[in-house]
Amino acid sequence: MARVKFNFSAGPAVLPEEVLQEASRSVVDCGNTGLSILCMSHRGGTYEALHMEALANVRDLLHVPPEFAVLFLQGGATQQFSQVAMNLAVGKPADYTLTGQWADGAFKEAGKVATVRVAADSRKISPARVPFPSEIKISPDAAYLHVTSNETVDGIQWSAFPESPVPLVCDMSSDIMSREIPWSRFGLVYAGAQKNLGPAGVTVVIVRKDVAEKAPSTLPAMLRYQTHVEKDSLHNTPPCFSIYVLALVTRWVKAQGGVAALEAHNRAKAAKLYAAIDASGFYTGTADKAHRSIMNVTYRLPNEDLEKMFLKEADAAGLSGLKGHRAVGGLRASIYNAMPASGVDALIQFMADFQKRKG
Repeated sequence: MARVKFNFSAGPAVLPEEVLQEASRSVVDCGNTGLSILCMSHRGGTYEALHMEALANVRDLLHVPPEFAVLFLQGGATQQFSQVAMNLAVGKPADYTLTGQWADGAFKEAGKVATVRVAADSRKISPARVPFPSEIKISPDAAYLHVTSNETVDGIQWSAFPESPVPLVCDMSSDIMSREIPWSRFGLVYAGAQKNLGPAGVTVVIVRKDVAEKAPSTLPAMLRYQTHVEKDSLHNTPPCFSIYVLALVTRWVKAQGGVAALEAHNRAKAAKLYAAIDASGFYTGTADKAHRSIMNVTYRLPNEDLEKMFLKEADAAGLSGLKGHRAVGGLRASIYNAMPASGVDALIQFMADFQKRKG
């Protein structure tokens, strides 16, 4: 498969080329069964083996302790904004850190089904950053403290998760499997797949089993985590193709040396790109340097006309998806696990050439 463009989109995002190649073959014939992965029964042996492999690989790669269950659900992280509160905020309020658009969305959706409180709010701080530990006010009666580990819009990330007297719940959609997770702090982690895990359609939820068991029995079956814990996420027809591709991605992560190796690779890519921005005198990073994301690099040019010109020429040069989120504008390079170092090098080279011509 010849590369056409480097995909810097925030999501759906770049996938490893070997994963795309294998998935494309399986659309016609999966594992020499004579059946497409799109057409085989989720109760059949071939798919079930792939499903269980995907569950096991996520557990293995993220070093998930046995007291946690790994679930494959639907509805994206957005569904989890309310589902978390339905299952966990039972008779108790929940505390939220508001760090950007996605944390704000989680807070608002949870507030429709539970009592929620603001533990910290850094949304209006410029340059963008996450709260300092001293700014977080956690109530000991809270059911949990919610954080969004990486804000794709603003390009900020928790470099270390806050200490909390109550379990952490975390939306890790845009940086899961890019670094190790300190499980002792967490009650639940959720992530849409379309950044680092696979295509859109499947959402990974990793929940402590005793937490899942406390959910009200009056919840509809599909909204209760315990339903999916008991059925290995096969209570109904799952998003089979998305889970299959996730299985392929986890095989790829293992082949790269695991999460620790990817973290080192990701940090090197991000450091190189941030260094080019900072040294340019032309491009300006928008996130506080101490809180910069290693997944989503956000920056601006001197004016919007130059940004429009940059985006047009970059796309023509094979660098796709660099437009910043519509809420903030500017530029954004999403450099998830599957973005090769050569893609970052190509972007840096283009940036230098553009500055030479237009700066």
